[in-house]
Amino acid sequence: MTVSGRTPRLSIGLPVYNGEEYLAESLDALLGQTYEDFELVITDNASTDGTRDICRAYAARDSRVRYLRLPRNIGAAPNHNHVFTQCRGELFKWASHDDLYARDLLRRCVEALDERPEVILAHADQAVIDGDGKVKVPYAYTLDTASPRAPERFRSMLFEPGGDDFYGVIRADVLRRVKPHDSYHHADRTFVAEIGLHGPFHQVPELLYFRRDHPSRAERANPSKRSRCVNLDPRRAGPLHPTPRLLAEYVGGFVSAIRRAPLSSADRRACYGHLAAWMASRARPGAGERVEDRAPVDPAELTVSVDALVAGRDGRPA
Repeated sequence: MTVSGRTPRLSIGLPVYNGEEYLAESLDALLGQTYEDFELVITDNASTDGTRDICRAYAARDSRVRYLRLPRNIGAAPNHNHVFTQCRGELFKWASHDDLYARDLLRRCVEALDERPEVILAHADQAVIDGDGKVKVPYAYTLDTASPRAPERFRSMLFEPGGDDFYGVIRADVLRRVKPHDSYHHADRTFVAEIGLHGPFHQVPELLYFRRDHPSRAERANPSKRSRCVNLDPRRAGPLHPTPRLLAEYVGGFVSAIRRAPLSSADRRACYGHLAAWMASRARPGAGERVEDRAPVDPAELTVSVDALVAGRDGRPA
């Protein structure tokens, strides 16, 4: 609990496995937020490196940190789901152990939700950074997730690269109504699409979130579809989960999301129509593009300083 003993309004869930390289930087960035009414729950997926010692040190000096260690590695997707079950706030945010967060990220997202009762998720402009925290690719958000119409939100999440939206600040009651994160290929995209079928998102027009891309990142360390899915859930290993099944579950995830969502008959039909069009378009150039794979920008054209925006990075060499 917070110092006052009451339940914090916002819960941050940080699932981690062997994150010692960047974990302290991310914890400094989160604990240095200008919005302070939160708990930070860390669920350690039986790490074998120095993750446990880092987490215990931060929990000892900041009462907002709660550290939970799992007895075995259950996989990234079950750990993401597990940490949410351990959180108590009316608002919730997943955090990654290797990303960075500007000081005002939480405050601006919470303010957006307070000002817009119809919005179910608030996030901010983001950029991809390298291992040293230098900006590689600023990301222009083009998804139409703010639309009041569910089919338009769904269509945009099908045809534009995405999946990171669920790292925004989410109303926890909405998150409890969607199916937990699965572990088939691109399960993050079907997961965030289902969230979007429940209500609009709000994009804070400030660069406040920095997603780190580095060689040891899970997506880089597991280049094949099969290996990425096994990283998400070790139960995906073996002959019962061939690549065709993982791809079929991906498409089926969208179908199931439409079926479960609280939609009118007309909106449901429209969503199915968008899904059919998306399936027919998968051979188009750029299909499946990832933000991380875009060409880096010229550093001379950048005006943002990550070190100036993120807590704990003062005094770092330029």
